[in-house]
Amino acid sequence: MRARRMAARRSSVHGTGLFALKPISAGERLIEYKGEVTPWKQAAARQCAETGHTFVFGLSSGRVIDGSRGGNSARFLNHACTPNCEAIETGDRVFIHAIRAIRPGDELFIDYGLTVDGEITEDIRAQYACRCGAPTCRLSMMRDGESPL
Repeated sequence: MRARRMAARRSSVHGTGLFALKPISAGERLIEYKGEVTPWKQAAARQCAETGHTFVFGLSSGRVIDGSRGGNSARFLNHACTPNCEAIETGDRVFIHAIRAIRPGDELFIDYGLTVDGEITEDIRAQYACRCGAPTCRLSMMRDGESPL
C-alpha cells in the first residue's frame, strides 16, 4: 500500500487546506481535481442554493468540475499569489503538479486566477480578497491584471 503524500487540515490562510506529508519534487503530479463535470449554469445555480465554500474548478470548455459532488481532497487547495503547485488541464480533467520542491508540513497552493464578469464592486473585492501573506501578494484571488485594487 502506498503511503499518503497529502492530508487536509486546518489552514492559517483559509478554512481547510491541503498539506504535504512527505517531500515532493518539482514537476511531480500530486492529485487529480475530481468531481462532477457539469455546465457552469448548473454549478452556479447550486452555489446560489447552498451556503459555505465553493469547490468549482473552471475548464477552458466553459464547463466546470464541481468538487462538492464526488470530489476529493484536491478541493481543499487554497489560493496563493506565489503558489507551489499548478493545475494542468487535460480535456475535462485537471491534475495538480508541484512547480517547486515542497517540504513535509508545507501547505499546497495554486493561483486561482479567477475572473469576474461585470463590474468589480466592493462586495466582489471582499469576496475575492487574498490572505496568502506573500511579500508579492496582489491582495486578490483574481487573475493578474484583473485585480480589484
